[in-house]
Amino acid sequence: MQQIIVDIAISPDEWIKFYQGVASDVHTTSRDGRSVRFPARILSRFYFSDGVRGSFRILFDDSGKFSSIERL
Repeated sequence: MQQIIVDIAISPDEWIKFYQGVASDVHTTSRDGRSVRFPARILSRFYFSDGVRGSFRILFDDSGKFSSIERL
């Protein structure tokens, strides 16, 4: 199992774009410098009134398929 760690700060105004379907993917840089793109829907359980904020570990299998995400 492979993993990446990302620091995310998505405001409520930005999140509404995902909710409305205007945007579907989050683009960010992992802590080790890799460019990362993943579906915003995997962050939906971490959305609160101030948006999505925090550090997250994303686990994926050897073929690059998403497995799980957890807040650090």
